[in-house]
Amino acid sequence: MTEELNQVMKIRREKLELLKDRGIQPFAYRYSRTHTAREALALFETEENTGSLTEDGLGSSVKVGGRLKSFRGHGKTAFGHLEDGSGSIQVYFRKDVLGEEIFQTILELLDLGDWMGVEGPLFRTRSGEVTIRAEGWKFLAKSLRPLPFGKTEEDPETGEQVIHSGFADIEARYRQRYADLAVHPEVREVFRARSQMVTAIREFMDREGFLEVETPALQPIYGGATARPFVTKHNALDRRMYLRIADELYLKRLIVGGFDRVYEIAKDFRNEGLSRFHNPEFTMLEFYQAFADYHDMMDQVERLMVHVADRVLGARTVSYQGEEISFEPPFQRVSLVEALSDAMGTNPMELEEGELRDRAQRLRLPELE
Repeated sequence: MTEELNQVMKIRREKLELLKDRGIQPFAYRYSRTHTAREALALFETEENTGSLTEDGLGSSVKVGGRLKSFRGHGKTAFGHLEDGSGSIQVYFRKDVLGEEIFQTILELLDLGDWMGVEGPLFRTRSGEVTIRAEGWKFLAKSLRPLPFGKTEEDPETGEQVIHSGFADIEARYRQRYADLAVHPEVREVFRARSQMVTAIREFMDREGFLEVETPALQPIYGGATARPFVTKHNALDRRMYLRIADELYLKRLIVGGFDRVYEIAKDFRNEGLSRFHNPEFTMLEFYQAFADYHDMMDQVERLMVHVADRVLGARTVSYQGEEISFEPPFQRVSLVEALSDAMGTNPMELEEGELRDRAQRLRLPELE
């Protein structure tokens, strides 16, 4: 921990004590909000479009809670942005509305990262931003460690808002995922998309007549893949056990038992390499179907991919690493040998092992042991 960080944390703890001295609970038990940030913005847009605003241009009063992501004071007024799980909304503080004591507390003891609740009518500023005019304020949680918020600047050429991350180190972001989520809203969207994908997969499998099951994570014999397992011991049985490396064997037993279609979305564990591309524990979908061959399974996977794209993306085309990927069926189907032949310009089955290794080295592929 750096001396600078130590000093910042010391100052924040001093502010924590000052809040208590002023009779303010720095960690509130609860807060009854009426709207999320996104709902408040949508409410004002509706009222504005339907002519429901007051003569002063004020909309309905809302109660919103969130984390303070920006703050700037201007004498007897101040502006800040609160962010919750739905988005961000601007808040306008006025000394003559809140009173001198509360206003000074906000100016002196508030830090970026603090959580607070505000109550007041919605309006649109002269710059066009929908804002809450704070008439009520409540402290919800004091942030004792500073979050690495980035800076947002306007591109002078395009006029677009450009975000300069304050937390760009990939390794640190993966090790401190909570901080990554707190300062990067786009990462939270990835989490939401993943959740929607799992829901869409379940919808499809259930619709197709598959039964969702749970199979043992602790197994006396591991199998279904080639991988090194995590090993543990069952003390009551005095027996070595393994965390599963795949779901295959137990799912197949269910097919033997009389179920025609089964699937599982489960954690698997493989005690091997570790990187941000390869996690020792990961979630996998595995399903089995009686009275079907691999052509039928390819059909199922194709329909599954299309369903997930429709449900999560609302489109069948996605941009990835500068390439457009289409999920519009039918998918092209090629054998592994065909794909390698196209990539290499020759049939790999006609090459000797030494020639294959030479080609792999020229293509900078990791050499097989």
